[in-house]
Amino acid sequence: MSNKTSAIVSFSLIAVAFLVGVLLYARLPDPMPSHWNAAGEIDGTMSKFWGIFLMPIITVVLVPLFLIIPNIDPLKANIAKFRGVFNWFIVLFVAYMLFVYTLTLAAALGIQFNMTVMLLPVVGLLFIGAGYMMGQAKRNFFIGIRTPWTLSSDTVWAETHKLGAKMFIFGGVVTIVSAFLGENGIWLMLTAMLAAAFVPMIYSYILWRRENP
Repeated sequence: MSNKTSAIVSFSLIAVAFLVGVLLYARLPDPMPSHWNAAGEIDGTMSKFWGIFLMPIITVVLVPLFLIIPNIDPLKANIAKFRGVFNWFIVLFVAYMLFVYTLTLAAALGIQFNMTVMLLPVVGLLFIGAGYMMGQAKRNFFIGIRTPWTLSSDTVWAETHKLGAKMFIFGGVVTIVSAFLGENGIWLMLTAMLAAAFVPMIYSYILWRRENP
């Protein structure tokens, strides 16, 4: 996906979210549901305005940052090598944020569902997308597993991201499956995600020590 297409699609989706919030404003309650427990039940609220518009605001702030990052990285030539995949991930991230936003509005309108069951499969898809991008990523300062050891060596970066990509994709699959395991599913998801985050970091140090005995 090109840079321009990614920006157009992302900002179009955000504009639709703002429009939906405005159109539904009078029908939505005050306060709005804003947090769910591990069982998928509402256990927190916030004021109506922020409950309706906080998610689109956060998204509209993050997307320009994502689009700017490839241009300010000292290793931007490396990011250019996987920029198309990164652009797809930006759109995937926006779609994820707006899916969460849609669920929030639905809950506020009184539609009954289990948030955990609805959300975990989409979280899993987001992590699978992140894992695929990680497998394509070249050494840079903003995107990927950025440890002192990966940033100091192209070899350590490449090998660490091969492992990281597999672990994130596996973690994403585990997260999708965990949606069907009831209240304990979220703990399985957290375990898989923590492993995906920390094991590659440790692995990068081991690889670096092999290169620098």
